[in-house]
Amino acid sequence: MYLVNTNIWLERLLNQQQAAIVGEFLQAIPSENLAMSDFTFHSIALALTRRQLSTPLQEFIQDAFVEGNVGLLSLPPMEASSVLRTMREQNLDYDDAYQYATAEQYDLILVSFDTDFDNTYQGRKAPQEILSKE
Repeated sequence: MYLVNTNIWLERLLNQQQAAIVGEFLQAIPSENLAMSDFTFHSIALALTRRQLSTPLQEFIQDAFVEGNVGLLSLPPMEASSVLRTMREQNLDYDDAYQYATAEQYDLILVSFDTDFDNTYQGRKAPQEILSKE
């Protein structure tokens, strides 16, 4: 199962440079094998509404959660210490440490374009790496 980082979803939603490969990844992996953190969900909502893209946000919610079966995961407040420890040990900022700690907590593979994860214990996978193994 995969924890899909914010930048992957936004790449597709904002039709950025690697949107096509993200589309292939999302088509190839069943939605029940995908998850996002609550931090990611709210970051997507913030990014889209700041661009006045509330309709695409509603469509995303419909696709991911209503019609799809993407998991929405969170860390309880008691786990804040693990995020802070991850920041310190893995040299990540808060949002990346939250993603990393969530992936660790739920034993998921982190899917991201963010190279900050490359020097961490668990690392990350880019969508194209996962597709090449499917």
